[in-house]
Amino acid sequence: MIKIKNAKEIEKMRKAGKLAAQLLNYIEPFVKEGVSTLYLNDLCEEFTKKHGAISAPLNYNGFPKSICTSINNVVCHGIPSEKDILKDGDIVNIDVTVILNGYHGDTSRTFIIGSVDKKIKSLVRRTEQAMYRGIDAVKSGEYLYKVGKTIEKYISKFGYSIVRDYGGHGIGKVFHEDPHVFHYYSRENRIRLKSGMIFTIEPMINLGSYEVNTSSVDGWTVTTADGSLSAQFEHTILVTDKGAEILTKV
Repeated sequence: MIKIKNAKEIEKMRKAGKLAAQLLNYIEPFVKEGVSTLYLNDLCEEFTKKHGAISAPLNYNGFPKSICTSINNVVCHGIPSEKDILKDGDIVNIDVTVILNGYHGDTSRTFIIGSVDKKIKSLVRRTEQAMYRGIDAVKSGEYLYKVGKTIEKYISKFGYSIVRDYGGHGIGKVFHEDPHVFHYYSRENRIRLKSGMIFTIEPMINLGSYEVNTSSVDGWTVTTADGSLSAQFEHTILVTDKGAEILTKV
């Protein structure tokens, strides 16, 4: 069941979203060559606590860290580690979710480390653009499938693929609520959007095939099946009569 948020809940979601955005901006200067993903995790945890919030991923269904750090061919749910040192030429998605006064703010961004190939820069830039195009498709009264249809139309012309096993999700007091948001056209998203709906739009775009594998070792780390690079951007958005309000912006 899709929950329509009331004015009080929306205001709490705005505050949680703003803090998540501030956290992502805070960590950006530290995302550089020679830094471990565990160091980034610990800085994010410290920032979150300092601002009176909780790191939602920590212990969520057994996830062991406070943020997700997904490097190169890791699509999502990468676990921060002292062994994962960022190198020149890497790309890394940092996914943060905070719980502030009981409500979630969820956002992510793919960062470029040092010098990368033009082809990789284009993947990252176009993935961010795909997210914003999906956001622009949101309006009360429209169908949710327009988000995925818009993203798919834009991405397909570059020969990239859209991950199908994971998508966006409703969010509020609960980390993952209905609806599931497909980032490609799906009849399952034949859902009329209504003002007060809140969900994430977070396309995961691969240079190669859309197929992915989940680690049998840690049960979390999702990688591209063909080893190709993957990029992702994410915002939490509120449906309004005029379109989408991005909650995870400062």
